[in-house]
Amino acid sequence: MPVDNEELRRIDAYWRAANYLSVGQIYLLDNPLLTEPLQRAHIKPCLSGHWATTPGLNFVYGHMNRVIRRQDLSMIFIAGPGHGSPAVVANAYLEGSYSEFYADVAQDEEGIRRLFRQFSFPGGIASPAATETPGSLAEGGEWGYSLFQAFGAVLDNPELIACCVVGDGEADTGPLATSWHANQFLNPRTDGAVLPILHLNGRDIASPTILAHIGDVGLESLLLDYGYKPYFVEGDAPAVLHRLMAETVDRAIAAIRDIQYQARDGNERGRPLWPMIVLRSPKGWTGHQAVDGSQVEDHWRWHQVPFGEMEKPEHMLLLELWMQSYRPQELFDADGRLMPELAALTPVGARRMGANAHANGGEFLRDLRLPDVRDYAATVAAPGGITMCDAEQSALAAWKTMPPRMRGERRAFPATELGRLTQPQRKQI
Repeated sequence: MPVDNEELRRIDAYWRAANYLSVGQIYLLDNPLLTEPLQRAHIKPCLSGHWATTPGLNFVYGHMNRVIRRQDLSMIFIAGPGHGSPAVVANAYLEGSYSEFYADVAQDEEGIRRLFRQFSFPGGIASPAATETPGSLAEGGEWGYSLFQAFGAVLDNPELIACCVVGDGEADTGPLATSWHANQFLNPRTDGAVLPILHLNGRDIASPTILAHIGDVGLESLLLDYGYKPYFVEGDAPAVLHRLMAETVDRAIAAIRDIQYQARDGNERGRPLWPMIVLRSPKGWTGHQAVDGSQVEDHWRWHQVPFGEMEKPEHMLLLELWMQSYRPQELFDADGRLMPELAALTPVGARRMGANAHANGGEFLRDLRLPDVRDYAATVAAPGGITMCDAEQSALAAWKTMPPRMRGERRAFPATELGRLTQPQRKQI
């Protein structure tokens, strides 16, 4: 089914709502809908959070909502760049799952105020995405594990799709570089599927990233060798990228369904090329181009809090202009509720990614069926055991241990010798 302009207009508005809520979480204590001129008292005294990856995560989440709704998919969302927590929280809030788990953060102006106030604030929630966030499997900031988690989640879950956003800084890590190969363990007959989205904005924090700088030809060759068919979505013009992303997501889901259909119908054709998306967008997309004469968008300065020193009137004005650029009066009604035409874009019930039971620990817990351990008891006449020093005459005597604290040149010790050292002696190693 083709994508119509009206649907894309509403998806863009939903994206603006998610971006607005994300900025508000980083900055605001009060005045959540900007119903009065912004004042210093409305802003948190200590600013914390990450903006750079957040608009890209919001962009992906909105487009996954569309395809879930159209095709009645069971999908979870894994944010590899988990420091983009404002996006994960904002989308869980917009779809309503956050308020169902945390009733005090309601779908109204007071709820938005609480949503903003709690973020990275004493007594509130963490700055990285955390497991208490509805739909969040990953603990943000622990680089490299997102794809492992995604593939693990879909094993033996044939209808589940894990949308896994991989940040390009994360992609430079050893665990992530290895986990691309996890697709080789996926059985399309009995397992679900992972849709990786490699989000390239050029830098991890300030350093250039490898996959963002090897060019599309080299990147495509690498990913093909890994067993993926990459589709590229690139640019910085929202109107263009919304259409391209919608069409690309449709192609990717169709490819997943074709692989699974062929396998489950007994027509496997060898190792499949699983679809994935490469999304190139600016770091800190939709923010100011410059602050105090220095470039910020598509620059390392957007990585965390874009600008502070909110005592400066010019910074106060910059923040107000930035948040007003999302046109919140078009997104929320006078009571702070998301406009009905935008709320209709979210999936319903358990199809919402924040409410999917596969991503909310505890909803699928089952007791392990274990034999009675007493059937395996062994009679022991007297207590016993063996220490490292007791094993001196065994093969362990040749086992070398490298102490964790090193001074001067590295020195290796037989395990038995290290076991004999007194605490003061160990401190001298």
